[in-house]
Amino acid sequence: MAAARAAAAAISMVMLCLFAISVIAEDPYVYYIWNVSYGTISPMGAPKQAILINDQFPGPEINCTSNNNIVVNVFNNLDEPLLFTWHGIQLRKNSWQDGTPGTMCAIQPSTNFTYKFQVKDQIGTYFYYPSTGLHRTAGGVGGLRVFSRLLIPVPYPDPEAEHWFLIGDFYRKSHKALRDTLDNGGSLGMPDGVLINGQTSRLFFNDNKPQFTMKPGKTYKLRICNVGSKDSLNFRIQGHPMTLVETEGSHTVQNTYESLDVHVGQCFTVLITANQEPRDYMVIASTRFAPYYVEGKAVINYEGSKKGASLFLPFAPITWFWSRNQFRSFRWNLTASAARPNPQGSYHYGQINITRTIKLANSYSIEGGKLRYSINGVSHVDPETPLKLAEYYGVGDKVFKYNLISDNPDDGLMSKVNVAPNVLNATYRDFIEIIFENPTMSVQSYNLDGYSFFLVG
Repeated sequence: MAAARAAAAAISMVMLCLFAISVIAEDPYVYYIWNVSYGTISPMGAPKQAILINDQFPGPEINCTSNNNIVVNVFNNLDEPLLFTWHGIQLRKNSWQDGTPGTMCAIQPSTNFTYKFQVKDQIGTYFYYPSTGLHRTAGGVGGLRVFSRLLIPVPYPDPEAEHWFLIGDFYRKSHKALRDTLDNGGSLGMPDGVLINGQTSRLFFNDNKPQFTMKPGKTYKLRICNVGSKDSLNFRIQGHPMTLVETEGSHTVQNTYESLDVHVGQCFTVLITANQEPRDYMVIASTRFAPYYVEGKAVINYEGSKKGASLFLPFAPITWFWSRNQFRSFRWNLTASAARPNPQGSYHYGQINITRTIKLANSYSIEGGKLRYSINGVSHVDPETPLKLAEYYGVGDKVFKYNLISDNPDDGLMSKVNVAPNVLNATYRDFIEIIFENPTMSVQSYNLDGYSFFLVG
């Protein structure tokens, strides 16, 4: 009996040590060093000053797994302050690494700053971009992918390979020239083109380098993000329907689409199968909901084929309600095992009482010679002191005022734009319904870029 008790005690000690190790151990770290500088690119023939990361345009990929800790040391070699934001990354309980003027001071020229954040309980396709001074129009964008942890099943077989498609509107003017245009009361206007992974291809030329080569019969995963500044884009691949498997960090019911409307800031993960005639195929991204039509093209091809793409290219849909209906067809895959954005209340949305409803309506006018866009009559500007820092140090009342806008816009107040930091106060754990109204256009793109406001809990 004594020997048995001793053995049991030894086993208990081992289990206790293993438990202590599991508690103390951190999630893995992934490290990156970025040198941000100006460079010259010519994706449409004419040279343009661009923002490069490690001499790359688009920038390098951040490749990580759910719960990884990401460390990015950014050296700013530009002549202007710089910030990077991680679009779609939740930064739970910590907004100090968000990389926006509301939370952080900018990285000054000839200095560096190290971002540290965790992709906690997230999977899927995201991207990063510079968040100040219209730098995004000059580059500095790149993909950020978060894989599921090992042993957590993914609701589709492993693909042969996966590839990025970073699409976005493109302006030949520099970001400084575009900034001057806005400061003088103008608008960005019509883009000069659409880029796909930083370039565009020509249909009738044989010198187009394919984005990737497919093996017949194999399935490939594509990560698609609209990293542009203004335009929603329709994305389609000649002869290859796309099966949607993930968006906004969640696995979806696997519907198949001939094309996808990708709004600014939106990302999709899709699967395509190489089951067509071996030859080149065109990838097309074209503008939607605009008084102009601009498109970009890229090429994918089949292994061993030298046959060019067909001249019969697929068209984009025309109506805005087509896009709305497509958006409504997206469904969350509740049977998939993966990180979920809101595990506490995700299955009970229909049973949760709405605590507060906020209606946000946009408008625009010329104020002080500048074209200003606003939400509920307030056009947001960033103060010299970041909002969160001002709040943290107890000087918020000297930097901004809460609730300059009401929960319901007043037509009379919206006729006169107030230029100020736009900060709404909210109560922690309130269930808030937000309604977007876009009276200036016939289509709502479900994106607030350019109409910034902060919701503080």
